[in-house]
Amino acid sequence: MERRKFFGALSAGVLGFSAALRSGAAGRNFLGDMKEEKLPRRPLGRTGENLSIIGLGGLVLAEETQEAANQIVREAIDHGINYFDVAPSYGNAQDRLGPGLKPYRDGVFLACKTLKRDKQGAESELNESLQKLQTNHFDLYQLHALSKTEDVAQALGPDGAMEAFIRAKKEGKIRFIGFSAHSAEAALLAMKQFDFDTILFPVNFVCFLKADFGPQVIAAAKEKKMGILALKALARQPWPEEEQRKNWPKCWYQPILDPQEADLSLRFTLSLPVTAAVPPGDVRLFRRALELAHRIVPLQPEDETKLRHLAENLNPLFTLHPA
Repeated sequence: MERRKFFGALSAGVLGFSAALRSGAAGRNFLGDMKEEKLPRRPLGRTGENLSIIGLGGLVLAEETQEAANQIVREAIDHGINYFDVAPSYGNAQDRLGPGLKPYRDGVFLACKTLKRDKQGAESELNESLQKLQTNHFDLYQLHALSKTEDVAQALGPDGAMEAFIRAKKEGKIRFIGFSAHSAEAALLAMKQFDFDTILFPVNFVCFLKADFGPQVIAAAKEKKMGILALKALARQPWPEEEQRKNWPKCWYQPILDPQEADLSLRFTLSLPVTAAVPPGDVRLFRRALELAHRIVPLQPEDETKLRHLAENLNPLFTLHPA
């Protein structure tokens, strides 16, 4: 698929969302001034749900005190965030999010994930997550980080995790079923083999424009009317030097710190047919995404030119056919 043609078609199709996003937040500089104006929401595929365009990833809360975690959750709620995503692999994030989210649980969309590929392991981890998060159900439960086609085969095969998902849905423990992936091949295979409600996938300008990583996955998910949730909207590239990571322990990749680049990158992601973007798992970057999202406007042709120029000098986090 030719990238420019694909991107141009998508951009033309989403310019209509500008009215909701141009509602006066552009002149505001401080998050505290933005709380009165809630983040816009978008439909989540065919689920009937509408989610805030920014979600809170549970990794933000990992290793924080409970008091600090509670404050971050309150801050998210104040800004209109109703989409929260967490996983057992995010350190003690579930332990922090459970108490922090409890006062607001009925009004939010809570997503969780499992790395388990077998039925027994997935069922056990699901029940443990429900307990830690102090809830009787998840709005969305996902196969976490499908990285190889073998992961798909195991999870969707006999005695695989999907059997536990289907049973849990019948029991009312989960409402919708989704998956996250860092592999286009695994994502495309998963969508062929099961009628998922959502996909959580990297939608990043460097990967998209330089490595052609993402257009085919978005197209397939859109055709199936799935909800598309975006990862890595504020990712720049792999760390040039590991030493540079010490100030960003929750980011395994180099985040975008330049304000103008961050604005362009987030606008790129949200100008595609995604419902919401989940920022990196650092509270500083989460707050930056909040600030940008309050004043976001659609991507213009000249912005795409700037992004293509930026992408030329960066290394994509993901490619179509990893070595």
